[in-house]
Amino acid sequence: MDSGIGLLAAAAAVRRLRPDAALVLSSDPDGMPWGPRTPDDLTTRALAVARVAASHRPDALIVACNTASVHTLPALRAELEPSVPVIGTVPAIKPAAAGGGPVAIWATPATTGSPYQRGLIRDFAGSVDVTEVPCPGLADAVQHADEDAVDRAIAAAAALTPPDVRAVVLGCTHYELVAGRIRAAVQPAGLPPVQLHGSADAVAAQALRRTGAHADPTATPSSDLTVLLSGREAELPVAALTYAEGRLLAAAAPTH
Repeated sequence: MDSGIGLLAAAAAVRRLRPDAALVLSSDPDGMPWGPRTPDDLTTRALAVARVAASHRPDALIVACNTASVHTLPALRAELEPSVPVIGTVPAIKPAAAGGGPVAIWATPATTGSPYQRGLIRDFAGSVDVTEVPCPGLADAVQHADEDAVDRAIAAAAALTPPDVRAVVLGCTHYELVAGRIRAAVQPAGLPPVQLHGSADAVAAQALRRTGAHADPTATPSSDLTVLLSGREAELPVAALTYAEGRLLAAAAPTH
């Protein structure tokens, strides 16, 4: 679940680990964006998205949204667990800092500088130099596959990213869909590749662990993909097909 198509990265990661997994993608285009909402309002929206997903009796629910993970995990877990394990998304600050830094964290303006993110930096970055980079408009541009707006937002964030950064944490699931463009924008000429750290692969692996499953990339692909847009069954949004993750999901299984 997510506010929008940011969930594609985690869904594709699950599909790569277990091609036979039946997937339910539940998002809230009617309520986007979630970032500016109050915690209470956001919790109400997230519970609605989770409930319609839970009606399909999943083995686990991945909250593929950093903002929802910050504000709504307790409410989601109180309602769904233990019957449905709820897996949240945390920015990959710890593995990024393990490389020694310097590190930049690209996140939404609401998350940048927040007590939550500052706490993660304090707990997991140690003495590594960390720069918080706000990315206004980037998630919305990715959501609508607005190429020009994506380029402008990435360029603006890259201008705020120190040139000696060795790793960039993608602190919003939408950003993982344009990871290659972000890498190109922050890569200085003549230096080793800047490492990008998203959360999708770790979240997918954790979902398998919580369900007692194991990775099997050779499994026969499932033909079961359900798309829920603010509670309505629909096809995968056209914008999703702009991204490799969306095309992977569309190719692996027909929507219904």
